[in-house]
Amino acid sequence: MRKILMIVAATLLSLLPGSARDSRIISIETDNNSLVLAVREDGSVYQLHYGARVSSSEFAAVPIRDGRYSAGSLAYPAAGGRFLDQPALHLQYADGTHNTELRYVSHGTVSTQGVLTTTVNLQDEIRKITVRLIYEAYPEEDVIVEHAEIVNGGTAPVTMLDYASSAISFRADSYLLSHVHGGWAKEMQLEHEQLGFGTKVIESRRGAQNTQCANPSFLLSLGTGELRENAGEVVAGALAWSGNYELRFDRTVDGRLTVLAGINPFSSAYPLAAGQTFRTPGMIWTWSQEGAGRASRNLHRWARRHALHSGGQMAPILLNSWEGAYFNFTADTILRMIDDAASMGLEMFVLDDGWFGNNHPRNSDAAGLGDWQVNRRKLPKGIGHLASYAHSKGLKFGIWIEPEMVNPKSDLARKHPEWVVGSRDRELYETRNQWILDLSNPAVQDFVFGVFDDVMKLSPDIDYVKWDCNREVLSFWSSYLGDEQDRFYVEYYQGLYSVMDRIRAKYPDVMIQCCSSGGGRVEYGELSWFDEIWTSDDTDAMERIAMQYATSLIYPACIMGSHVSTVPNHQTHAVTPLKFRFDVACQGRLGLELQPRLLSEEELALVRRCVGSYKTYRDIIETGDLYRLGSPLDSDFYGMMYVTPDRSRAVVFTYCLEFDTLGGEGHPFRLEGLDPGRKYKVTEQNVDRSCWWGDGASFTGAFLSSGAFAPSLPARYSSAVFVLEAQ
Repeated sequence: MRKILMIVAATLLSLLPGSARDSRIISIETDNNSLVLAVREDGSVYQLHYGARVSSSEFAAVPIRDGRYSAGSLAYPAAGGRFLDQPALHLQYADGTHNTELRYVSHGTVSTQGVLTTTVNLQDEIRKITVRLIYEAYPEEDVIVEHAEIVNGGTAPVTMLDYASSAISFRADSYLLSHVHGGWAKEMQLEHEQLGFGTKVIESRRGAQNTQCANPSFLLSLGTGELRENAGEVVAGALAWSGNYELRFDRTVDGRLTVLAGINPFSSAYPLAAGQTFRTPGMIWTWSQEGAGRASRNLHRWARRHALHSGGQMAPILLNSWEGAYFNFTADTILRMIDDAASMGLEMFVLDDGWFGNNHPRNSDAAGLGDWQVNRRKLPKGIGHLASYAHSKGLKFGIWIEPEMVNPKSDLARKHPEWVVGSRDRELYETRNQWILDLSNPAVQDFVFGVFDDVMKLSPDIDYVKWDCNREVLSFWSSYLGDEQDRFYVEYYQGLYSVMDRIRAKYPDVMIQCCSSGGGRVEYGELSWFDEIWTSDDTDAMERIAMQYATSLIYPACIMGSHVSTVPNHQTHAVTPLKFRFDVACQGRLGLELQPRLLSEEELALVRRCVGSYKTYRDIIETGDLYRLGSPLDSDFYGMMYVTPDRSRAVVFTYCLEFDTLGGEGHPFRLEGLDPGRKYKVTEQNVDRSCWWGDGASFTGAFLSSGAFAPSLPARYSSAVFVLEAQ
């Protein structure tokens, strides 16, 4: 009966006049965005529009034509038929053929807690391959998340050579791509490039630490040569996948740009058995007609409400032991640091690397990983003694682990050499004196879960875990996978996600930081389970301004670990004022990364003052909307502010980055996001004498956005933080 109805419907469509007979409209909508698809007479599904919200019924008259050199903007192009460009789906069948032609079967939309999920079912009837395109629309946040489910309905296995999450096309006069690159201690370096004809690829093939050199995210400015903060069409995209990824930007000779995003096909020809379903990771999209600022706010709101493990949760202000003690500490060292943390008004102490290993003690990075027993020589009374002492001082307690790794000098490496990733007929390459464990192996998954579980059993007073990952995959080989090595890069992260599911089922309330040699794992795939990311090992405040600016383009401040460290800085050796360091670190989740006993009494007094001030406004940073006041990459002055959703409170950060002869006269910052008709009391933080004449007075939002707000920032490292409260 269903087949008869489909034939009747297709016949009726074919009788409609003009081009309307060629399309059946599928509309995915948010409050301000629309993604419009259409089904052509032959059953192929095309994308007609992605951008401002439109009346989808008007698209019924839009003709769908094949291009001279391509098959046009297919919603999920497959290798085969008339399609000649890079496909989203490329399959090889058991008989050696590669041809797949997907045709429309059905679609439908359901609403669950305000999220509209549209499923478009496509099928290659000859090969019995089904593809479900699933679009989750978040109306208030103007975000659409797309993924695909690929089903082998045949009787023979197929090999997936390409299996992207999404393919979205654009038509504009020009395309400016903004994305980040970088390495250890130099992450999140923003660059812009105009896309010409041909292909641009952003990718990772590192196996782990997938964001250390490039991030699986971007901004695309349409019809302009610059990234504008508050005006113009900007599309933002981010892939929620922690392994190898590929973002591909293909501009054809007809001017169309198609963005393909998903798992990197490099060494990942994945076998799909008969009856098996493969789900791709989600690709997150938002469109803005108000520049990069609105695109960022869309993503941040969506992340806090829907994507993060604990979006909007107040983060404790912490002292981390790493730069204050490194590996060289005793129990007395740690107890003294806990005392100091409490005296400064902090809320948590985190014991970093170096607390474990007995046969191979962790006194450097050369030994001990894999042997997660408390070092009896350093900590004779155990972790529980430290954790309970921290709690007695009113502090939470955290601890560092790196459970995916093993040192060659460890009992684990001797006991389970088959768990180590690496080609057995070649050298097992070390990075940071360590190897990586094979998380595609269920036994290793059990071990990694066991590490976390056993560490939590060391004390009931452990509140926080810093999870590190300090190397990439080299010369990969999995003893577990045998002759199916192409599954490794995918199943490593499926294994990690499985472990994290088990951890969160048992420990839903433990805070977990995602660290990876600094910013090696900054992406939305991990953030379903983690509470924060470590932005970079580089804690130099001046360096961090640019990094945190670039991070904020895609990711919200509530997940961004941002610490005050000592001077000379341990990475750059720069010397910067303590207040400047605080004024930069307070943009995110504030922490300290230093040895308190090396601070002077004057410095300790300033620490207490800044920490106390931060506690009064951190909720604005955790839950508010971000407005960037310019860019630190092209100006001597930079500012940013967070505004509560009801526009009753705001916090403004301002900086002088280079000497400017006019800085002493006051640099104008046009504040954003305020209610123009309400008055706000402006109060500068952590100073006895303000750098702005209006400190302590009240002004309308219109006045503050006019450029009259102009704090005096006379020299490099001058900075000021202001809290605004509606009267």
